[in-house]
Amino acid sequence: MSLFDRFAGHLFKRGEMTIIMADGDVRRYGTPDPAIKPVTIRFADKGVTGFIARNPHLHAAEAFMDGRLVIEQGDIRDLVDLVRANGKWEEGRVTLRGTFANLVRDRLRAVLASVNWASRSKANVAHHYDLNDRLYDLFLDADRQYSCAYFTDPDNGLEQAQADKKAHIAAKLHLKPGQRVLDIGCGWGGMALYLNRAADVDVLGITLSEEQLKVARERAAAAGVSDRVRFELIDYRALEGKFDRIVSVGMFEHVGVPQYETFFMKCRDLLADDGVMLLHTIGRLGVPGKTDAFTLKYIFPGGYNPALSEIVSASEPARMIVADVEPLRLHYGMTLDRWYDRTVAAKDAIVALYDERFFRMWTFYLAGARAAFYHGNLCNYQIQYVRDRRAVPITRSYMAEKEAELPR
Repeated sequence: MSLFDRFAGHLFKRGEMTIIMADGDVRRYGTPDPAIKPVTIRFADKGVTGFIARNPHLHAAEAFMDGRLVIEQGDIRDLVDLVRANGKWEEGRVTLRGTFANLVRDRLRAVLASVNWASRSKANVAHHYDLNDRLYDLFLDADRQYSCAYFTDPDNGLEQAQADKKAHIAAKLHLKPGQRVLDIGCGWGGMALYLNRAADVDVLGITLSEEQLKVARERAAAAGVSDRVRFELIDYRALEGKFDRIVSVGMFEHVGVPQYETFFMKCRDLLADDGVMLLHTIGRLGVPGKTDAFTLKYIFPGGYNPALSEIVSASEPARMIVADVEPLRLHYGMTLDRWYDRTVAAKDAIVALYDERFFRMWTFYLAGARAAFYHGNLCNYQIQYVRDRRAVPITRSYMAEKEAELPR
């Protein structure tokens, strides 16, 4: 029995997987499951089976991107869903190990990438966020919220869920008119502009992406609030001043584990004595881990999704007090479903911007991330921090009351 047959036989237990080999031989694995769509794939050459088996996390993606793995029934979302449903994190079943040499190499690359010195951070950010603006317009909401939405109803559309996310975060910041707010990793400016409009506060947004900076400044100018909502190209480590509130949405994933204590020490320095901070980040269930090889190579170099223990332990030396923690377990999977649908609907436009290989890479990225939230060890954390234990009310009721009042 080949390495691939052993790999596939071990992996596919639930759901129907049909593989058409390069020589025309048809192999079937698994058993029917009404919760999992059946998938058929075809291998375009004889070498692809061994290639995938040696390093499944990276090589399956590359085989799909290069057209060596062709999906005949279903799509890449269905394929990744079938694979990940056979190794749910809660069940503790490990299915995609690859060879020992590749495991060691991938782990070393992940450790090196996580260092994230200031000199490397800008290049890492540019790799992903300085892509063509049109790409993000095609699959994000109108406000370009490139982070986990908040679904008060599972049937809500993307626009509503992202609007609810901004209100959910604003309520936790316990804002008052005239306060000075810092948005670390401000993206295209949507959160900063919303906070100004919803709570009458002044906001400084900082980013390392030149493309995001340009768009954010244009949006502030168009809204006539450039005097109150400013954006700067600066690393958080180089920033000076004091802020009543700090918000960071979808940026902590790029900080790098060795920099976590530095991040929280800097946030303490920047936060007023009675200030409030809200950290919104992808995280992992259970113990610390590593970023998969595909994501590091093609999507987020230097990226890492932390365990809750890593976040909290890194904030302790700075004496940042955890005032509230909310895990969003399924919200990001639902967000990614909507991004994936919009991406597929915009295939012709994305291929025109880049090419077929890029489109396949992007859909694999979205499908893989989605499955990690539905079946794997990823979730989203919202952690509220204070410097003074009396900075916010002693019960959580103020959050819900304020959230209901905020505009969408």
